[in-house]
Amino acid sequence: MALPKLDVPIYETKLLSNGKTIKFRPFLVKEQKLFLMATQSEDVKDVVDVIKQVLKNCILTEKIDIDELPTFDLEHVFLQLRAKSVGEVVNLQYNCNNVVKTKDDDDVVCDGVVKFKIDLTKLDIIKDEKHSNTIQFTENLGIVMKYPNFKLFNNFENNEAKDELDLIINSVDYIFDKDNMYYAKDTSHEEMVEFFENMQQEDFEKVLEFFQTMPKISKGLHFKCPKCNYEEDIIVEGIQNFFG
Repeated sequence: MALPKLDVPIYETKLLSNGKTIKFRPFLVKEQKLFLMATQSEDVKDVVDVIKQVLKNCILTEKIDIDELPTFDLEHVFLQLRAKSVGEVVNLQYNCNNVVKTKDDDDVVCDGVVKFKIDLTKLDIIKDEKHSNTIQFTENLGIVMKYPNFKLFNNFENNEAKDELDLIINSVDYIFDKDNMYYAKDTSHEEMVEFFENMQQEDFEKVLEFFQTMPKISKGLHFKCPKCNYEEDIIVEGIQNFFG
C-alpha cells in the first residue's frame, strides 16, 4: 500500500516581462538541500545550476522554458519561491570596508559588521519609463532587442560568449529599415559584428541604455557601521545578494 502524500500549497505570481501568471509550489526537502548548496557556493555556475533545477521542479505552469526566461523574471520568480518556502525575511550582513586610522596612525579596514533584515515580499521592482526594446537610430533604421535570458547569461558567465559585444549581438531580435527586417538568426555573426563596430558612439550608447534600463529587483538600504560610524546608502541587487 502506498503511503499518503501531504498536500502542498500552490501560489501564483506574474512574470515581469509579460504579466503572465504562473503557478508554483514551495520547496520540498529535496529542493531545500539544493538551495542550501547554492547559498554556500562561491562558484557562479553552481548557483545558476541550482536555481535552474529548483525552478524546473517547482514551477507548475506548463510550457515555461527556464532557459528562455529573462534574467529579471528568473530573479523575481526565484525570490517569490524562496519567500513562500523558507520565509519572507532574510538576514543579511555586510562588513564595513571603511579605512580608519589606528592609534599608531596606520590605515586599516574597519571590518565592522552591519546586519539587515529584508522582507522579500517588499522588494522594489524598478521599471524605467524610458525603457524600450525598440531602438531607433534614424527615421528609417533601427533594431528590436530581446531580453537576455537565463541561457545567454549562463553562457556569458562560462566564457562561451566572448565579450560584451557578443552579449549584445545575441540579444538582437532583428534590424529594420524602411523596406525590410533583417533577423539576427538569419544573419552571420561577422555581419552583426561589422554592423555594431561601424556604429557611431551615440547610437551604441542607445543600445547600452536598453540593458541599463531593463526591469530589475533591488532594495535600498542605509548602511551605518556601529564600529566606526561610517554610513552610506547602498543598493542590494542580484539573486545571490538576497541569500540569507
